Amino acid sequence: MSAKPDLGTFASFGMGVTPDEATAIEALGYGAVWVAGSPPAELDWVEPNLAATSRLKLATGIVNIWTARPEAVAASFHRIESAYPGRFLLGLGVGHPEADAQFAKPVAALNAYLDVLDEHGVPPERRVLAALGPQVLQLSARRSAGAHPVLVTPEHTAQARHLLGPDAFLAPAVPVVPTTDVEQARAIGRKTLEIYLGLSNYLNNWKRLGFTEDDITRPGSDRLVDSLIVHGTPETIAARLKEHLDAGADHVPIQLLTSPAKVVGTLAELAGPLGLG
Repeated sequence: MSAKPDLGTFASFGMGVTPDEATAIEALGYGAVWVAGSPPAELDWVEPNLAATSRLKLATGIVNIWTARPEAVAASFHRIESAYPGRFLLGLGVGHPEADAQFAKPVAALNAYLDVLDEHGVPPERRVLAALGPQVLQLSARRSAGAHPVLVTPEHTAQARHLLGPDAFLAPAVPVVPTTDVEQARAIGRKTLEIYLGLSNYLNNWKRLGFTEDDITRPGSDRLVDSLIVHGTPETIAARLKEHLDAGADHVPIQLLTSPAKVVGTLAELAGPLGLG
């Protein structure tokens, strides 16, 4: 695999972004914005945000292979690449067996999808895979630039780095509640975790990390919530995020669990402690 994608050290991760927000996030020193929520294959939100900025990268976290046909995704990739070379990273994933009726044999399905992307000229080094378990992590290193895990601990990041090897890209997304109120942070964290506590791929991954049945039974133990959802002062949050870098991550997308109107302001508060600027 060729050189790792360069998305800077930290990024914003959320359900969407406007050109004005993208401009502000770039000015703060963040390298990228990841857009979640299984965006459709057209990816027509990408160009307006790239047009409004000069260096910011955009990434999908993730395009769902069951809902977006690979031929259409490849066409969108080439359209974006032609206009804004090197500024878009295609994140792909298989979703969840509980949420996707088509879900079956995820490794085989991913391989088949990647075969079509290869046929349509989407370079492996310009795509990453959502990956939690060993099989998909290893696949991500073989057939893409690397892995984009979500809701993981620094221990998982260290394990993922070991499986991926030194040359693959690793970008764990980390949820953050910008408050020093522990009970408020846990309440918000539990609301975010609620759906994931019913998804087998996340439950199995947390078990591999040593969490017990009691930890992962709704509404989730304090231990689980505190391990997965970062909160505290900007300095405390920055230190927690940097634990993933110390464990082997190349890049950390920050999922702010706050109102959309507060995202850019919170990113501004974190920029200094994160060493951006």
